Amino acid sequence: MTLLSEYYVPGLHIEDRSIKVPLDWAGHEPGHGFDGESISLFYRVVTAPEHVHDDLPLLVFLQGGPGGSGPRPLGPSSDGWIEEAIKHFRVVLPDQRGTGRSSRVDTHVIEGMDGDGKAGAAFLKRFLADSIVRDFEHLRRTEFGGARWVTLGQSYGGFLTLTYLSLFPQGVIASFTTGGIPHVPADATDVYRHTFPRMAAKTKQFYERYPIDIERVVAVADILQSRKVTLPNGDPLTVERFQCLGSDFGMKPSFERVHWILDQAFLDGDGSASTSAELSDEFLSSVMEATSSRPLYWPLQEFIYANGELKTPICWAAQRVRGEHPEFAGDICPLNFTGEAMFPWMFEQERALRPFKPAMDVLMEDTHFGTIYDADQLARNEVPLQAAVYFDDMYVDSGLQFDTLSRVGRSHYWTTNEFEHDGVHGSVVFKHLFDEALNRGDLEELF
Repeated sequence: MTLLSEYYVPGLHIEDRSIKVPLDWAGHEPGHGFDGESISLFYRVVTAPEHVHDDLPLLVFLQGGPGGSGPRPLGPSSDGWIEEAIKHFRVVLPDQRGTGRSSRVDTHVIEGMDGDGKAGAAFLKRFLADSIVRDFEHLRRTEFGGARWVTLGQSYGGFLTLTYLSLFPQGVIASFTTGGIPHVPADATDVYRHTFPRMAAKTKQFYERYPIDIERVVAVADILQSRKVTLPNGDPLTVERFQCLGSDFGMKPSFERVHWILDQAFLDGDGSASTSAELSDEFLSSVMEATSSRPLYWPLQEFIYANGELKTPICWAAQRVRGEHPEFAGDICPLNFTGEAMFPWMFEQERALRPFKPAMDVLMEDTHFGTIYDADQLARNEVPLQAAVYFDDMYVDSGLQFDTLSRVGRSHYWTTNEFEHDGVHGSVVFKHLFDEALNRGDLEELF
């Protein structure tokens, strides 16, 4: 372990650390030495100032994504779950491989790969859940003396939780998940058949709250279909990309964020819809920012459902399912927004994603992936799992979550419609899960 720095932000003691892990875990076991190419795994250890010298148990945070780096806390209350967690734990915040300060992968890295996409595809497969969890288990065994830890998985972090419980359950005392129980068996097509109707329902709710935006959206779509519009970074703004503003609709206060983007859409006038006006620079900048993503988020999006040997390739699952829903066409009025769904045009229109296209074309026809879920192991799971399931979750269908949890041993869930997918960022959700686990005796080994 290399201690990079140690410091305080207001209300938090932080240590920045880094270790080496193999790029390819094939033939290697976490906790042991390895040869071949390595990458860096960066992580932070966050402690309440009054507990810096206390031997508290460990909680590791499994970040959402894919392609998400760990939180950068501004203070205890900047992410509500941290404020609660540091009362009981030393909190470990890793940057998952390929993100943040963990050998970050972006266009510069992918541009250096072979042009046929095969090398890029093989490389990207090293950044999925089977490798991420092996990194964390290696970290636990080598840097924390093999002490078992508690996991908290938000969104995709819940997917990683089930991978952890499938591959290395002996390393975990208890697990919490928030908005992130994947369907097992995993099937990307099935996921999108559940989530596209939710996207349509969210769009309907948005228009019901802000009916003035129906005309604004139609006017913007008409402009985009009638003439070429370019975003500040040079990307074309098409109707398809405009529809991606709905990717935020599973969070709060997303309706308000999109409403205020549309409020300043037109250069001239008082905010009323106008197909003759130019789109304002502020609007274009806001759309660009709202529809851009982390480098690995879209390239890995559908492959988080790839478990072992697939019967058929994924082959652009969201695009195929979208074709089953004509109500998402770009010329429909009122226009439906799309949510967390990846489409082929992204890798043609978006400058930051174009270098990934050759690799994506290869991966979409691939059927050979690492094992991320072991249904038999999950059925006999003995690690207490406490899940928060958001009933109206747009990204991770609650019905699919319930189905999976019914087949995971020692699992419990709390269902609520009080929060959206990002509910963990307040203090209530984590405290509720912690108290339930504590009162059930699931944390008896620790407290």
